Amino acid sequence: MSRKPWDLAFTADPEEVAALRRVVRLHLGVWGLHDVTDGAQLCVSELVSNVITHVGAGTPAMLAVSMNGTRLRIEVHDPDTRALPTLVEATSDSEGGRGMALVDGVADRWGVLLHPDRKVTWCELETRLTSPTGHVDEAGVTRAEALLTLYAAAELPCEVRSSRLSRATAEEVMVAAITDFLRWLRAHGCDVDEVLDRAQTQFDVEDEWGET
Repeated sequence: MSRKPWDLAFTADPEEVAALRRVVRLHLGVWGLHDVTDGAQLCVSELVSNVITHVGAGTPAMLAVSMNGTRLRIEVHDPDTRALPTLVEATSDSEGGRGMALVDGVADRWGVLLHPDRKVTWCELETRLTSPTGHVDEAGVTRAEALLTLYAAAELPCEVRSSRLSRATAEEVMVAAITDFLRWLRAHGCDVDEVLDRAQTQFDVEDEWGET
């Protein structure tokens, strides 16, 4: 999977935070990084809120998201090179200082880069990717790939199955496999729609709470 870096200019206002969180969730869903979505959204909220609080509402800023190896990297750029985020020990009575403590607790690492015209506050989150362009290391994905390999051996010409399946070819093999499973269910008197509904429900639950 190609996970190309992307960035988004925004104005550092409180009402922008929810929109940025939604954008991050959508992109990470496309990238198959559901396991770090909640943590990434929290980090975005705190990094942007830090700009609002310490640089000022209305500040022009930019969110940049990319991969650094198998880590997800989140950056927030702003033009103030003086107001540096710091990690402080926030007590229960503290009104501030919690933001970077939350980032520090969620992210694998974080830091600040200073440029002549801006600063970049960044953090990186560990993912379960097997490689920068690979898939998340989940048992269900591994089982599916094993089944695809077996099915492709029976369905595809030798010259095609001798190499790693492309995404398009894998999708075609998957459609053929699912179709055959549905035929098997119908031939054995099973309710095809009921089985599909159960599978969709199980997928949705595992997608939200993580594979068990």
